[in-house]
Amino acid sequence: MCKKIFSIILFSICSVFAYAQSMETYVHQAEYGFSVGLGHYFGDLNTSMQINRPKFSGGIFFRKQLSNYIGLKVAANYALLGYSDAYSHNAAENLRNLSFNTNVWEMSLSGDFNFFKFIPGFEEYSYTPYISLGVGVFSFDPYAFMDGERYLLRPLGTEGQGSSLYPEKQPYNPIAMSIPVGLGVKYSLSEKVNVFGEISYRFTNTDYLDDVSGSYAPDAFPALPDGSPSPSFLLQDRSYELGNSIGIKGRQRGNSLQKDAFVTVHVGMSFNIQSYRCPSVRSRF
Repeated sequence: MCKKIFSIILFSICSVFAYAQSMETYVHQAEYGFSVGLGHYFGDLNTSMQINRPKFSGGIFFRKQLSNYIGLKVAANYALLGYSDAYSHNAAENLRNLSFNTNVWEMSLSGDFNFFKFIPGFEEYSYTPYISLGVGVFSFDPYAFMDGERYLLRPLGTEGQGSSLYPEKQPYNPIAMSIPVGLGVKYSLSEKVNVFGEISYRFTNTDYLDDVSGSYAPDAFPALPDGSPSPSFLLQDRSYELGNSIGIKGRQRGNSLQKDAFVTVHVGMSFNIQSYRCPSVRSRF
């Protein structure tokens, strides 16, 4: 009887040792994957931070694991953003009657921190919440529709940019910086595959995601040769579509003191790159 108990204890100890050794020899090197979800814009056309007009977003990424807790991620993301004054609960913004859409293409580098030890393939360490912080660069090019036709807004200089009457107003840069701050949770389905969900808010250094920032400059848009108003003039102030025009020279069109921002909510799947350390000679005895 004692011999049987001793055998069971010895087997248990060996099993625990073998399991611990397998964790030591297993190395979660990296993972790559994709995600899809929704994006939403915040800025001069959405000053109350409403989340009522989400649009498609998606991305791909590669994450290098520096440890079971820390990773370094390179990501490429896309988001279609847009909004309209028609969705606002503010009467003055409703009357302004501006709208836009833009395609955002972003490249970013982020550091990720897992709250729990994450080792795919081991049930005890198969999930973790995580946070991330990074820096990115993205392109954008806002556009609007009028009479069924699509117009790029930046080349029109809707606030007088590029006009000789306003030499201090220069065209804004269609390339901007972002600071992505993320919160997510991931779960390992197996040693090879993970699933995750993540919300990431982007602070940016531009106030022109929506093409709105400063003041009206109606005199910067001369009439066409036939005397009719140019598309630039019609798009810089669309309040006339609802009644009288409010686009008086110098009147505030947007808030230049606050930068635009956007958020993405994604779910995705990733695939682990793994390896095993060769056991040392000492570990065999």
